[in-house]
Amino acid sequence: MSTSFAYHPGNGYEAWLQYRRADRGTNDERFTEYHHIVASVQDEVMRSAVDELSDGLKGITGRSVSITEDAVSTPCILLGIFGASKAIDQAIDADTARAVKAEGFAIQTDSLTRNIAVGAATSAGLLYGVFHLLRIMGAGGAADRLSLVENPVNPLRMINQWDNMDGSVERGYAGKSIFFENNRITGNLERIKDYARLLASCGINAIAINNVNVHRVESRLLTEFLPEVAKLAEIFRSYAIKLFLSINYASPMELGGLPTADPVASDVREWWRLAASNVYAAVPDFGGFLVKADSEHRPGPFTYGRDHADGANMLAEALKPYGGIVIWRCFVYNCKQDWRDRTTDRARAAYDHFRQLDGSFMDNVILQIKNGPIDFQVREPVSPLLGAMPRTNQMIEFQITQEYTGQQRHVCYLVPQWKEILDFDTHLQGMGTPVKRIVDGTVHGNPYSGFAAVSNIGDDTNWTGHPLAQANLYGYGRLAWNPELSSEEIAGEWITLTYGNREPLYGIIQDMLMSSWEIYESYTAPLGVGFMVNPDHHYGPNVEGYEYSPWGTYHYADCHGIGVDRTTATGTGYTSQYAGPNREMYESPATCPDELLLFFHHVPYTHPLHSGKTVIQHIYDTHFEGAERAERLLAAWERVKEHMDEEAFRQVADRLAEQAEHAKEWRDRINTYFFRKSGIADERGRTIY
Repeated sequence: MSTSFAYHPGNGYEAWLQYRRADRGTNDERFTEYHHIVASVQDEVMRSAVDELSDGLKGITGRSVSITEDAVSTPCILLGIFGASKAIDQAIDADTARAVKAEGFAIQTDSLTRNIAVGAATSAGLLYGVFHLLRIMGAGGAADRLSLVENPVNPLRMINQWDNMDGSVERGYAGKSIFFENNRITGNLERIKDYARLLASCGINAIAINNVNVHRVESRLLTEFLPEVAKLAEIFRSYAIKLFLSINYASPMELGGLPTADPVASDVREWWRLAASNVYAAVPDFGGFLVKADSEHRPGPFTYGRDHADGANMLAEALKPYGGIVIWRCFVYNCKQDWRDRTTDRARAAYDHFRQLDGSFMDNVILQIKNGPIDFQVREPVSPLLGAMPRTNQMIEFQITQEYTGQQRHVCYLVPQWKEILDFDTHLQGMGTPVKRIVDGTVHGNPYSGFAAVSNIGDDTNWTGHPLAQANLYGYGRLAWNPELSSEEIAGEWITLTYGNREPLYGIIQDMLMSSWEIYESYTAPLGVGFMVNPDHHYGPNVEGYEYSPWGTYHYADCHGIGVDRTTATGTGYTSQYAGPNREMYESPATCPDELLLFFHHVPYTHPLHSGKTVIQHIYDTHFEGAERAERLLAAWERVKEHMDEEAFRQVADRLAEQAEHAKEWRDRINTYFFRKSGIADERGRTIY
């Protein structure tokens, strides 16, 4: 590790980059003959690749590693760029090299010399190739028959930090910010480097370092804090990660003293042009701006009677000479809704605001669209805006941090949820138009596309608070690189690299992760209705916490039934935003999937589900079963105690104990509420208060 602090393997700091010594007499020992690296370092990213491979080999083989520019007689690992390394050009044939794209790589083993060649078209690709080789080594893969080419599917694979300069992290559940403290940029740059290593190892290539809710102090990242921002950019640059800043749309007023932030005003446009010039003077490879505007009390172009294209294009003009991009969030809705008004529907908002603007944005603007129409719930439908703007760059936004999925005090492996979203067929160009092909740019051929996600890390020693939540950060990166990977594959990689692949430990953790999303959903809000959480902090059950609020997150439960009528025939018309087959599926309770029934329909408690149960019995059964299954997670974890470090075991055990108790609280609050509301008893006679 690059850090100088006294961390040890059991505390989780090294995460999946532990590079453990191979066990003698096992398949894991098959890479131990490799302790020579042949490479000619050409830039800082390649230096990172060589250093990572050297550290990894030393950890796995237990031997010192030599680095030379010339081939050696014993089996070695060759690193190089196609066309710039004679050894690589000889080791990897031209056809294979041509198949490698800008960030991709090829890995091949020579059957005679047993040399392993890692070749790429760029230093970034070489770095990813090294991390992939170390992943294979860590999983005990075969060294003698490596022959593969990998290219990332999504061009932009981004992390959004919601860190504030006072050191707090909005929706952060793993301690304070690693970037900021006391309204300054941190001096602990070693930890920043270790974070860059973690991100690069799973394929992340961009990061926005500050919260999208940008206030006065954070606005100054564009000005007085630029020298420190440049130091952070230098660290991330060495791991092929571009740095972005979230910006305050009102900066011309707050920083520049202008009377307006109107995007068509010439002095406002000039202010942003100069700001961009200054940023690129300090950070030549700066990625661009991430913007939350006209949302949840943030300033934006609506103040001046302008639309989102006006606002985004003003910023895009300022960045375009430098190759920068504007990422404009589509999380825009009325957060001062009258709860009495059942015609206003928060779910409609993103589509209603943006669909009409298709083709109005400059080509260096990307619309960042949340995976669902509400707010990262444990279950909600896919946003209909994804793919609905064929002439506009789009990317999808996920939330790795578990705001509504247990806040990293409950285990909830989110990769299966993300897979379900990515595989959803939008039918926007007929059958076979899944979300993953929209956001990777292949459906519409947009120049910019990809993934973004809200980070789940903080300054807790183990990064994520709950050690098993590391699987979500790792899984997000791997899925952004290749959405075809299965949830099981990704979980298996992470478990092996983090804890090893010995049984029963491996199988127990795999089962826990793969069942965790379903378990969490079962004891929280039922059938896609969402929320039912305590206001503001969003942890724990509060069935009517938002029911009479201005935030537009209602379930409309009464003594007869529950759910939101979002149909075109009798409701808010939200279903009309989907393409034909999906619109028809969601429009009728007879065809709507059970898990989303209450999102789309208001139905009686006695409404029969496709499962054969009534809505009310489903609520009772899932909440009792969910609490029981949460308790069994803790019992399963007890079985791995003798197979791992005591501290590593205890970190998870403590969180699972809390989850088991909290699941009972969810069970009793939800079941009691609906029993009292409906007056319908549980068929099985279990205790409801």
